[in-house]
Amino acid sequence: MRLGVGLSIPGDDPDEIARAYADAGYSAAVCPPVSLDQPERIRAIREAFARHDVLLAEVGVWNNMLDPHPARRTANVEANVQALALADELDAHCCVNIAGSFNPTNWDGPHPRNLSEEAFELTVQNVQHIIDAVKPQRASYSLETMPWVLPDSADSYLRLIGAIGRPAFRVHLDPVNLINCPSRYYDNAGLLHECFSKLGRWIVSCHGKDVVMHERLTVHLDEVRPGLGALDYKVFLQELSHLPGEAPLILEHLPQGEYAAAREYVVGVAAQIGVSFHTPQEHSWELVGTRRNS
Repeated sequence: MRLGVGLSIPGDDPDEIARAYADAGYSAAVCPPVSLDQPERIRAIREAFARHDVLLAEVGVWNNMLDPHPARRTANVEANVQALALADELDAHCCVNIAGSFNPTNWDGPHPRNLSEEAFELTVQNVQHIIDAVKPQRASYSLETMPWVLPDSADSYLRLIGAIGRPAFRVHLDPVNLINCPSRYYDNAGLLHECFSKLGRWIVSCHGKDVVMHERLTVHLDEVRPGLGALDYKVFLQELSHLPGEAPLILEHLPQGEYAAAREYVVGVAAQIGVSFHTPQEHSWELVGTRRNS
């Protein structure tokens, strides 16, 4: 497995950025800023991260492909075409976005039509267009699982995979995003087993965070730092370790100062269950009182 993050690093030198990830003990990373019209920078980033043994795990798009405004929707889909082409040039693991939302004011917010057949059909068309326009040779295209946007379950992801019918379409799993009710919260180990059982062969990247449910009506769920919530990380990491290759787990949505604690917790759980994260070549770091080497 590879553990990654999106670091905020001063400067724009690709070698310094890649080295910073490796020095911090991460073997996967979110792609640093670059655009498709910067071929020299693309090459420099690709080579620098390969040199420091840090996997470029994902190129994120993060726009609304179901925007209620047709012109914006078209522009957003085309931005995904550009991002997938960029991921392929960078030799990144995947290009990732969410399917989108019909919410007129919040690009990733809830809306009654987000889980409709209309949303499903538009998402199939969007993803087919993106993949067919690029025909990627290395990178995959993926949709992040969400609580109120498709795919919102393992079964809805399976249905999308079948309908899209493109080998380049793969799975980006964020299990915390799927925990949207008490039954999934209390049986998140079962949810994890289901996701990996049904989707494991397609999973290319995962997000790592945690979730806590508060004791007030009606239901209140909040993201928290790994280790401060209820997500069963022993099951999560055990399942992740069974995937072929070195699947990246990307920590996210934390203040920069909290990533070290999140990393320590996740690596500590991995050590407890006898699995490990890849360490960048010629780097090692102190965690939970022990020195871990590649």
